[in-house]
Amino acid sequence: MQNITEADMGRMDGKVVIVTGAAAGLGEADARLLAEEGATVVMTDINVAAGEAAAAAIGGRTEFRAHDVTVEAQWEDLFAHVLARHGRVDGLVNNAGFATVGAIDNVTEADWRKVMAVSADGTMFGCKHAVRAMRGVGGSIVNMASLSSLRGHWRFTAYCAAKGAVESLTRAIAVYSLDEGLKIRCNSLHPSGFDTNMVRDVGPLAKELKPFPDLELGKPIDIARAVLFLLSDESHYINGVALSVDNGLAQC
Repeated sequence: MQNITEADMGRMDGKVVIVTGAAAGLGEADARLLAEEGATVVMTDINVAAGEAAAAAIGGRTEFRAHDVTVEAQWEDLFAHVLARHGRVDGLVNNAGFATVGAIDNVTEADWRKVMAVSADGTMFGCKHAVRAMRGVGGSIVNMASLSSLRGHWRFTAYCAAKGAVESLTRAIAVYSLDEGLKIRCNSLHPSGFDTNMVRDVGPLAKELKPFPDLELGKPIDIARAVLFLLSDESHYINGVALSVDNGLAQC
């Protein structure tokens, strides 16, 4: 029998991970890299056709579930399914998000509530049920925040507020885990502009990137590598951290 060396093993072998908003963009890149590193990946999204196609393209131990992150009952069903089928949940990537353009004096109530529902409410529901599932065994949660929660973008008022809530929620969960003696880590990622459909849909980012209008958009794989690190055992002592993935833009 051939011996399996450490070099042959993936960094996520044996782990079961849920990735939301995984039909395209950052979520799809996360799911793909995690699967390549040996994880069983449960991809979720409201875009069923794209999600099923993405999961089929990735292959391996990857599956897709239709899932609206704004509905808590669907989170309950999702975790019940994953635990029944796979017996555990080791990681959750709260990637699903939604952005609209609007300054504080013209943001609409509908836009505000939708952005908050997807990013803030959806992330809270995910964390709540992940902590319940991981309580006895430990695990890692990665919440997708944004550069917008670190520096204000007045054109994206609702998005800034929602991602600020995600950042604060992440710290609260990390401290709760520490106080309760749980082996659950919760960290947030803060991307700048990345080459995804959501970024393209909200219009040109040149104004947002001034004084760096020629700054290259990040690639989804850059976020996926950060997600992989935070979910893997390599980051076992990192908890409650807001990690910027922005080529230094937050410091400008």
